[in-house]
Amino acid sequence: MRFRITSSLIGMVGVCCLLQALSTTAMAQRKDSSDFRDAVSQSTKAAHVFKEIMDTPDKGIPRDLIGKAQCVAVFPSVIKAGFVVGGRGGRGVASCRTERGWSAPAYFDLKGGSFGLQIGVQSTDFVLLFMNSKGLDKLIGDKFEIGGEGSVAAGPVGRQAGASTDIRLDAEILSYSRSKGLFAGLELKGVVITQDRDDNHSVYGDDADARGILRDMKYEAPPEVRPFPTRLGRYNSGIGKP
Repeated sequence: MRFRITSSLIGMVGVCCLLQALSTTAMAQRKDSSDFRDAVSQSTKAAHVFKEIMDTPDKGIPRDLIGKAQCVAVFPSVIKAGFVVGGRGGRGVASCRTERGWSAPAYFDLKGGSFGLQIGVQSTDFVLLFMNSKGLDKLIGDKFEIGGEGSVAAGPVGRQAGASTDIRLDAEILSYSRSKGLFAGLELKGVVITQDRDDNHSVYGDDADARGILRDMKYEAPPEVRPFPTRLGRYNSGIGKP
């Protein structure tokens, strides 16, 4: 009897060790992948852009708005180019407020087109504040169109926040941008945001999606991809929901 119990325990330990080894191997493979390295880079770039914008004297995003936002998304270096028919594309990172701080980051693509008199190339950093549950619902869906489904307003900067209470209360999303390069012409609204499943899967596993990462908090962020939520926490603790 003792022999059987001992053998059974040894077998169970062996299975547990095997499962742990497989899990460790899978995680190591994900971290060695180009998608994982790219996800790390995206989080780092988003953190850098957010810091630069917030540290601009009298021109940063008001901290009281960060304190009221449910989620913050940053899309660094979105490229817009066109000659009559234009388009833009870029990728970004989002993190949401939780009871313990800012959530693990989720990854998104930003795309859009335009038509009109235009020529040139421009690189723009975008920051989006999702102010309420309606805005968050759009972010974690399969895709949504800015200016279409989402109620978006230009966010106030610096000391303008006190005079913009109506904007804060009505808008689902507040948008900010910082442009570099040259671009001239007329553009139409129609930027579409979708989940970057490759990056999300490379960081959290094949079943990960934005809803599970940002709302359900099913996943723990590896230290390598935490620069963005860590940076958010330096400007606002993120603890508690607005």
